[in-house]
Amino acid sequence: MEKETGFIELKRVFSVLHGKNGCMWDKQQTHNSLIGDLQEEVDEFISAVKDKDPLHMQEELGDILLHVMFNAQIARKNGNFDIEDVISGLVCKLKRRHPHVFGKAKVKSTRQIITNWNRIKAEERRKKKLNARFGGLTVKKKAAFNNGGNK
Repeated sequence: MEKETGFIELKRVFSVLHGKNGCMWDKQQTHNSLIGDLQEEVDEFISAVKDKDPLHMQEELGDILLHVMFNAQIARKNGNFDIEDVISGLVCKLKRRHPHVFGKAKVKSTRQIITNWNRIKAEERRKKKLNARFGGLTVKKKAAFNNGGNK
């Protein structure tokens, strides 16, 4: 039996909060209604970093994660994507942008790493613009397309 992680419990809590007997306020929120609160949490995290306050940083990272989970839950409810899609996209992006770790690229300096990162990011933007022509695709199909069909 797999050990239950805090993340599994967090997903369960969000499922309950947005479920049939969940929180009415939570269920009424939209991506737009949460923007101000998310910005406030990011600003508080930045302040904690500048203050070199690790306990406050931990708290604020939790609040930012709350917003990531909240927005993913709203997107899931709308049939767009879920937190697993967010995580999968992030894993793919990290592997793609670190070819010196996950691929065969050779680097000799952090400067080369940054150059590669910026080149890869620019290529991703170019592909996104090209993909915009496929406007009828769903978010999941676009993600699969962006990842070369590997989801």
